[in-house]
Amino acid sequence: MIIAVDGPAASGKGTIARALAAHYGVHHLDTGLLYRAVGVMVSRNGGNPDDPDDALAACDFPDELLHDMELRSEEAGPLASRVSRHPGVRAALLERQRAFAGQPGGAVLDGRDIGTVIAPDADAKLFVTASVDVRARRRHAELAATSLESIAAEIAARDKRDSERADAPLRQADDADLLDTSDLSIGAAVQRAIALVDARLQARP
Repeated sequence: MIIAVDGPAASGKGTIARALAAHYGVHHLDTGLLYRAVGVMVSRNGGNPDDPDDALAACDFPDELLHDMELRSEEAGPLASRVSRHPGVRAALLERQRAFAGQPGGAVLDGRDIGTVIAPDADAKLFVTASVDVRARRRHAELAATSLESIAAEIAARDKRDSERADAPLRQADDADLLDTSDLSIGAAVQRAIALVDARLQARP
């Protein structure tokens, strides 16, 4: 069983994906961490995240980096978005993600191209979204020292970069269920996600 969860930054997709993995007893991968790791490695190497060669060289990062708290920082998000635009980077990380998805027992993966590129034959697909204002308020609650306006501007800019990149842009897969969390609590969003996935699993031949 493979469950694909896609969506923009701060939509709640990571929280929902982790909850789905726990509910169905399968492993979870936040694929955004892979791109954050590449972005952070570029920064540590003194490279340019907009340079495809610098970004590709950073793809050979140690697995231990995935547990580094720096990857969860606000600065790592834009870096991830910038390196993810390079086709070479996406190709370098593709098999790593597909191997995780294909492991025995199943998996839940969340990101921006899981249902369209990484696991197009996933048993269930969700596209989790929310308004820019709601997503900015969520991030602001975590980063009180940063202004709400600057967070909203960065989220909008990242949406634009992710949606307009030539390779594997952020978009809802044709067969994905849309889940708008703008007006939902975490609990309600998780229950809605479980209901949508259950419906897809029950409909399988």
